[in-house]
Amino acid sequence: MNENLSEIHDEIVRMNPGEPEFHQASLEVLQSLAPVIDKHPEFARQKVIQRIAEPERQIIFRVPWQDDAGEVHVNRGYRVEFSSVLGPYKGGLRFHPTVDLGIVKFLGFEQLFKNALTGLPIGGGKGGANFDPRDRSDDEIMRFCQSFMTELYRHLGEYTDVPAGDIGVGQREIGYLFGQYKRITNRYESGVLTGKGVDWGGALVRTEATGYGTVFFLAEMLRAAGTELADRTCSVSGSGNVAIYAIEKLHQLGAKVVACSDSDAVVHDPAGIDVELLQQVKLVERGRVSDYAARRQGAEVLPAGAIWSIPVQVAVPCATQNELTGDDAAALVANGCIAVAEGANMPTTADGVRVFGDAGVCFAPAKAANAGGVATSALEMQQNASRDSWTFDFTESRLQTIMCSIHDLCLRTADEYGRPGDYVAGANIAGFHRVATAMCALGVI
Repeated sequence: MNENLSEIHDEIVRMNPGEPEFHQASLEVLQSLAPVIDKHPEFARQKVIQRIAEPERQIIFRVPWQDDAGEVHVNRGYRVEFSSVLGPYKGGLRFHPTVDLGIVKFLGFEQLFKNALTGLPIGGGKGGANFDPRDRSDDEIMRFCQSFMTELYRHLGEYTDVPAGDIGVGQREIGYLFGQYKRITNRYESGVLTGKGVDWGGALVRTEATGYGTVFFLAEMLRAAGTELADRTCSVSGSGNVAIYAIEKLHQLGAKVVACSDSDAVVHDPAGIDVELLQQVKLVERGRVSDYAARRQGAEVLPAGAIWSIPVQVAVPCATQNELTGDDAAALVANGCIAVAEGANMPTTADGVRVFGDAGVCFAPAKAANAGGVATSALEMQQNASRDSWTFDFTESRLQTIMCSIHDLCLRTADEYGRPGDYVAGANIAGFHRVATAMCALGVI
């Protein structure tokens, strides 16, 4: 990274103290941008990087709610609207006790470039709360969501800001949020939230989209490297929607997933994860992977964090940020891993990315590989705007086309800027270029 870009990053750190994830995400992007600034000096003159790194709006608010026993709780809600230069802010809501401003800013920063890569007219934003929905009743979650939306609604709109789900926010939570938005505004503005149920404005494939899209990108990356996904052994961290549907698509394309995880444990199933049983345990019963192992002959439970020690050829981290460290990456490489596709947001540490790069492992970064979720959210917005609904096969075909286009754009951009085969550089440069070009066109705003 050249001196000017290093100074810009130092200023980002100074302006955003105590936000290491945001520092990490911004550094990872800036390290790719020197050749872009050399080719387009107008981006430096107009201070595009500095403007991108400063969100257009940061909203922090109190979320009071009452549990089933009548006790009052107070959480903190966030919505960081990074950039609307390409379209309305678009990005998920995360409900998890670890959520703070730095987490939301890192997610929003990544989301901006991810959304740009789709080629669809959506800007970037992210939000959430330090609320833990685990072990809460449906009524408690409903009351929390209603309180959260009572404050946030004034900042939303189908042409302003369109949230979706993330960790801790699934179709149940989206339903409660949408119901409160409708109640307050007296409008059935279905395009204001995505990830809705298919019976009330949602899109087929949206639930599966992030996991499916990650695997579509992975398959294209391996094909470009002269090999195939079929018959590969895989591990997929996590066991939520992203992980489950990544496992499902991997199996459909002929690979075998032998391990998945949650925050409590890892399950190793050498015969291949039974997707239907995993869906029943995790999505229907809201159980743990240890419950899956108890009902699956031959499956064993390993300690939390052990998933990357299992020998596989393909790793798909789908749990949370910085879950795959440099030591984990070294273990995967030593055990014969040839490809990694990030289904979660920034799940690999900087050290891990370096290990994979030095070893020649094909590496698909999150802002490219997991863009299928937001891409299908944009397709859901299209259907809402036209009062239409599409078939599963048609929507999945659109998703696959978008993911293949993102793959080709990243590969082509990496070649153009002298980084052949470097999907991290390709994704960062291509996403940044689209945002920067629009910023310059609209003036200093």
